[in-house]
Amino acid sequence: MRKPEKCIITNICLVYNKDNILVIDRKKKDWPGLTFPGGHVEKNEDFNTSIIREVKEETGLKIKNPILCGIEEFKTVKEDRYLMLYYK
Repeated sequence: MRKPEKCIITNICLVYNKDNILVIDRKKKDWPGLTFPGGHVEKNEDFNTSIIREVKEETGLKIKNPILCGIEEFKTVKEDRYLMLYYK
């Protein structure tokens, strides 16, 4: 029997109001620049709860009913599977 693969699950959310789009200017050396709010899904946390929490932590905004728009997967340098959930 093959061993199950571990996966890092993260999310990101496009927060907008009419023509205004919210971006964050990250100052961290590991991933600097403009991005949308988001982060890692914590152990035993469902995906919707995670993105609502991440947006609140990073912006102070409380979002409702996030819509999953896409999923992307890729391998990290260490060969870990990385899953990104895209919301709006």
